Amino acid sequence: MSSPASPSLDVATPERVSLSLPVAGIGYRCLAYLVDLALLFSFWVLAYFVFTLLVSDVVGFFQGLSGLVRTLMVVGVFATQWVYWTLCEVLMGGQTPGKRLVGIRVVRVDGSPVGVLESAVRNLLRVVDSFPLIYAVGCLSILLTRQHRRLGDLLAGTLLVREERIDLDKYTAAAAPSVVLPPAGVTARLASGDVELILSFLARAPWLEPAARTRLGARLVERYGGLDAQQRATLLAAPGGVESFLRARVQAER
Repeated sequence: MSSPASPSLDVATPERVSLSLPVAGIGYRCLAYLVDLALLFSFWVLAYFVFTLLVSDVVGFFQGLSGLVRTLMVVGVFATQWVYWTLCEVLMGGQTPGKRLVGIRVVRVDGSPVGVLESAVRNLLRVVDSFPLIYAVGCLSILLTRQHRRLGDLLAGTLLVREERIDLDKYTAAAAPSVVLPPAGVTARLASGDVELILSFLARAPWLEPAARTRLGARLVERYGGLDAQQRATLLAAPGGVESFLRARVQAER
């Protein structure tokens, strides 16, 4: 979980549970960029090698080209890289191979997945962010903006967030507890406010103190479980059983 001092993006899930996504800083972005740059460099090296097999005098070939053709070739090189960034972010859910390796993702400012338009705009602005050398404008923008956004992100309405993986194994027993819901009709249907309360607890449970986590879970089971005393005692004794039961209780309402 990101520290309070770290910039973050606060979003609400469809279940109206508030989540805080940590924003990726300049270090994460630079590492991801270097990985992608290495892949692009490898592609151009391979392309040049293939070209030398087809053309014996490479230097003479380029010298014989007109100024217009040379300009179009430079534009083509940039367009190839632009297509690489854009297609990867659209097809890989806001990631490129470098971003996936580092664990960051491009999203809209509301936390929703990035679309074709946003990705195309932010990557087209790379030509401006790279001025005058080594992404000086982009780096300056990342350092000065609160959520570490370069000019392309500001214009496209995007930003990069870190993907924090939580090890769920430490919250469950070695053998998953058997979750048995009461028969249909025994318990009343959950109101939308009740569902929101249970989902909010499940979202925050991993970061609660163990005693508070157990106490709040027990109260929710007692209130919404529809179980007798013996069943509640068995459920509370099983590690991870309370949260599995509450999760199944909410899913049964859908």
